Amino acid sequence: MKKLIVATFLFVTAIISAQDKKDQSKTQIVDAACGQCQFGMEGKGCELAVRIDGKSYFVDGTSIDSHGDAHANDGFCAAVRKAAVVGEIKDNRFVVSEFKLLPEEKKK
Repeated sequence: MKKLIVATFLFVTAIISAQDKKDQSKTQIVDAACGQCQFGMEGKGCELAVRIDGKSYFVDGTSIDSHGDAHANDGFCAAVRKAAVVGEIKDNRFVVSEFKLLPEEKKK
């Protein structure tokens, strides 16, 4: 009986773990910008952040300067841009495994 309980627990744990990994590989479209300049976050300077479900997170795994000049007219310090991202929230930061800045939508 004890082995059955342990086996069931391990099986359920494996299923939950697989679901967590599956969610981490899901691409999301998010707002991306400088956390301080555009999202009003407390920080130590210009740092890349994303907004997911209305909450802002600083990003680990890529930097604000990896996607062009942050202080250009369309840069992260001057504009909120859309990005396709894959990652997870850990310790109140977004740990990114994929980050693709999307083209700006043309104004009509």
